[in-house]
Amino acid sequence: MAKTHNLGFPRIGAKRELKFALEKFWRGEIDRATLEETGHALKVENWQRQARLDRVPVGDFSFYDHVLDTSFLLGNLPQRVRGLEGDALDQYFRVARGRSACDHGCVHVAAGEMTKWFDTNYHYIVPEFDRHTRFTLDASRLLAQIEEARSQGHTPKPVILGPVTYLWLGKSIDGSDRLDLLPRLLPAYAQLFDALAQAGCDWVQVDEPILVTELDPEWAQALRIAWHHLKRDDLDILLTSYFGELKENLQLAFSLPVSGWHVDAVRGADEIDAAVASLPEGKVLSLGVIDGRNVWKSDLNALLDRLEPIHAQLGDRLWLAPSCSLLHVPVDLDQETDLEPEIRSWLAFAQQKLEEIDVLANALNHGRSSEAATLADNAEALASRRNSSRTRNPAVREALAGITPEWGRRQSPYAKRAPKQHAALNQPLLPTTTIGSFPQTAEIRQTRAAFRRGELDESAYTTAMKEEIARCIREQEALGLDVLVHGEPERNDMVEYFAEQLEGFAITRFGWVQSYGSRCVKPAILYGDIRRPRPMTVDWITYAQSLTDKPVKGMLTGPVTILNWTFVRDDQPRRDTCYQLALAVREEVLDLERAGIRAIQIDEAALREGLPLRRSQWQSYLDWAIEAFRISANGVKDETQIHTHMCYSEFNDIIDSIIAMDADVISIETARSRMELLDVFEVFEYPNEIGPGVYDIHSPNVPSVDQMVALLRLAARRIPVERLWVNPDCGLKTRSWDEVIPALRNMVDAARQLRAEHEVRQASA
Repeated sequence: MAKTHNLGFPRIGAKRELKFALEKFWRGEIDRATLEETGHALKVENWQRQARLDRVPVGDFSFYDHVLDTSFLLGNLPQRVRGLEGDALDQYFRVARGRSACDHGCVHVAAGEMTKWFDTNYHYIVPEFDRHTRFTLDASRLLAQIEEARSQGHTPKPVILGPVTYLWLGKSIDGSDRLDLLPRLLPAYAQLFDALAQAGCDWVQVDEPILVTELDPEWAQALRIAWHHLKRDDLDILLTSYFGELKENLQLAFSLPVSGWHVDAVRGADEIDAAVASLPEGKVLSLGVIDGRNVWKSDLNALLDRLEPIHAQLGDRLWLAPSCSLLHVPVDLDQETDLEPEIRSWLAFAQQKLEEIDVLANALNHGRSSEAATLADNAEALASRRNSSRTRNPAVREALAGITPEWGRRQSPYAKRAPKQHAALNQPLLPTTTIGSFPQTAEIRQTRAAFRRGELDESAYTTAMKEEIARCIREQEALGLDVLVHGEPERNDMVEYFAEQLEGFAITRFGWVQSYGSRCVKPAILYGDIRRPRPMTVDWITYAQSLTDKPVKGMLTGPVTILNWTFVRDDQPRRDTCYQLALAVREEVLDLERAGIRAIQIDEAALREGLPLRRSQWQSYLDWAIEAFRISANGVKDETQIHTHMCYSEFNDIIDSIIAMDADVISIETARSRMELLDVFEVFEYPNEIGPGVYDIHSPNVPSVDQMVALLRLAARRIPVERLWVNPDCGLKTRSWDEVIPALRNMVDAARQLRAEHEVRQASA
């Protein structure tokens, strides 16, 4: 009998219960017990949703981030939070966001650095190491969750981040070698496995997703050392990889002394036969056959064709699961009652993916006839999508065929166009700006919701949004910012806003996915060819520009980011879809320019996120991703200044591609890393302008003038001050006005101080 399990379930709740509880707790509106009660209720609900599985994951729930959970499990706390008032949860939130609920503005520490989890839009808190790091196990919360699950009648399967991946994901803050810590780390994992065995666990899922990357020899050797050291006779280990193929690491993975392996059989579909052939006698093979990264229904009949001979060979040693944790998809499609029925019939969210697993297992164990009706419905839905006229637009495909290389080239090189832009925009040295959005207050959200429900007519809605835009312009002028933005009050999300106006997208009501902590995003569903029926931003931006003599940036989301932050169609190459998006964005850029907008920002926050996990595959992606950006941006005149923005993306190793974008100004996240992302410029001269973020907007802390000046001085060591901009790390929509105003005031003062220092140096030179 084939067995079923899951690697992890969305922890935010079907209606974002965790988000709202966390934010109330941080504001002091609920107490610790209420937050814990919400967490308990969500765990119980998630386990109940997975009750039909042979084993349910335990330890996948988190109040902020599972990598941060691992750091606390192992007692690896940054020195800056040790000894502060409060308990472990207070310290936990200080590392996550720089402040706990008990701090009340009096204790602020630097939040942990945050970056992308492999090639997803999930952000994790980077573990910090130095040569003195020690590990002290505290498994109390995990053990309590195991007992909770067992008391609910479930068979728990603890989910653990593996020791080598944990070190690989971390950062040495003193330049020491992370792998030197492995001998200190392994005893803590051995103690953890002892505790799990004593708690009556039989199977433990241990995730080592670095197995799908191109491993340096020392990291491959670390996996061998670790797993031979952790070999157990009293506990079955399921060694888990996901997000890609094992390739040259397949032999390494299957040589490790564990009881079973999970492989991604969606992205690694071509390796299924090799995995079966490599499986040692008596061991378990878990095949991740349902896509945990996208929302399309699986072809169950085709999967059964593939699985039936494997099941005949392996019997109960075959386990079925999603390809990865379902953290990356929405909770339940049943909530989407407003979604167009045909499109809805093509989809599967987390709950439906578990139902697909159940159908596959039943069909394998009891014959296809036991699921005949479901399999027939599945085939009908797939045929509907394959044959639907919704997915193809001949005019769009004709336009795509008409793209020429000239579309991706500016009229003049940067050195020639930059003086024209500076004159047109009247820019000072170290110009100050923001990334785009300003606080999305409760009133803004309520107004948008009332308009969406039909309770507010278009005229009243437009008036309300224009009032908020006017407020944003007034505030920026009062602060003394140099290049303004309209604040984006009309935008619910930087991708969804555009998806709502482009043909080829479907929008959900409850399709929320966790990005980090309490931050959730609702990716649009890109199902068909993309067309822009009308301008999307021109009226709002030109209204904002009419209120001020200072330049106002047009704000757009770039084609690569829209692609990477949607649930994208899987029936054509991603490149083709990205070029369709580029054509739509290009039309909007040219309309903004015709309307008199002289600075246009095209955000590509997710450019690096789309990089394949294997470096050997990077260039192919970068070639078409960079070209898509250039197509969208480079049809403008020399006088029009093109900005782009990237957040939480190290680009030292793709600097040639960043330069090839040929944006006049790029703004990037650097505050949490204290400008470390600029290290590449010590040996490589970046030719255009750059705005390294000096204000970490993902923390409620308000940075001081001195802190920002210090960061700018670090930046000026690498980038000539004449080509430096001053800006926050990212948009300000998640912050409150009482945080934003003093932070931006300090930022403007920091820029003025650096300008004055530069003038003194110039005068004395």
